[in-house]
Amino acid sequence: MEPVAHIRTEFPGKFGVPRQAGLVPELRGRVVFEPPFRAPEALRGIEGFSHLWLIWEFSENKEAGWSPTVRPPRLGGNQRVGVFATRSPFRPNPIGLSCVKLEQVELSTPDGPVLHVSGADLVDGTPILDIKPYLPYADCRPEAVGGFAGQAPEPLRVDFPPALLERVPQGEREALLAVLAQDPRPPYQRDPRRVYGFGFAGLEVRFTAGDGVLTVVGVEPAAR
Repeated sequence: MEPVAHIRTEFPGKFGVPRQAGLVPELRGRVVFEPPFRAPEALRGIEGFSHLWLIWEFSENKEAGWSPTVRPPRLGGNQRVGVFATRSPFRPNPIGLSCVKLEQVELSTPDGPVLHVSGADLVDGTPILDIKPYLPYADCRPEAVGGFAGQAPEPLRVDFPPALLERVPQGEREALLAVLAQDPRPPYQRDPRRVYGFGFAGLEVRFTAGDGVLTVVGVEPAAR
């Protein structure tokens, strides 16, 4: 298989990326097609769908191998379950699946056709292997049971000092606040004194967290 496109997002690395698609609908991304797949007619009719399935490659994990059991974040990173009972990136075939909202279709740009999407849980530059429309009558299952991940995690309260928030581009503030509320920390690291950091929108954001509150302590331009 070869990538048909790559997605552009504000996340240069894995840390900080929401653990599931749709948890942060404020996040925006652009699906940019590779030259062999830039035919506008390949997207004919796609504007009639509100959501899309992105089938993609765990490109930053594909050399890491796999294990029959993994420790999912939803279980605190301490309990092992079968890899096929999770969405862990450490899989026999490093394939991911994300449902995103289609916000806009641009058929003519310097990069060819571009799909503007929201709610993506992908690192910048992730290879997209295929795109399929979300079909509500077939894909929506209200009676479905979610196993050990039956409900979304409880969000944290975010304390973002105004002087630091002003350093974030205005159009990215709402998305960053929502990302922080999802608690980007690894599940096995819960030291309230530890300072964590991740890249977002060309910035390095540093924070601490404890007792249900995440406090931003630094916002600086990311090192080049």
